[in-house]
Amino acid sequence: MLRTRSFLLLGLLLAGCQSLPSGPEGGIAADRVLLSARHCLQDPQPDQNDRVHFGPCLKVLSVDGQPAQVRPDGFIELPIRTALTLETTCIYRHADGTPIPATVQTARFKVDENTFPEGGRRWYLHAHERAVNVVGCRPTLAPSVYPSQRSR
Repeated sequence: MLRTRSFLLLGLLLAGCQSLPSGPEGGIAADRVLLSARHCLQDPQPDQNDRVHFGPCLKVLSVDGQPAQVRPDGFIELPIRTALTLETTCIYRHADGTPIPATVQTARFKVDENTFPEGGRRWYLHAHERAVNVVGCRPTLAPSVYPSQRSR
């Protein structure tokens, strides 16, 4: 009985170890980064009864002219130390969070060889630097869901 439990425990332990993500941040290869394929900005307004201001949403359409290959987790794998051009689309939202079709814009975002000098990280491309009082689509890159945390 003890031997059976030991084998069962050992089997479960080995199975669990094999399913753990590899790499520094959950299965990201050392020569790759993960870039959010879609991200929406919103800012809480504490002075207005914790109302949320919905800012623009950005979506990556293509990488170097090819349709973006989005993983099931919502990220796109990109190589490090490689120049790329990302084609994006931005759309603003009403106060209830629904999109405003008349605000759709496209923008290009250039990635140079120094943008991603090392792999194994997640990055977020934002439509703007903040959600409140912004106009247009000016993509900005950050290693966080918060655009104020700059890449460099």
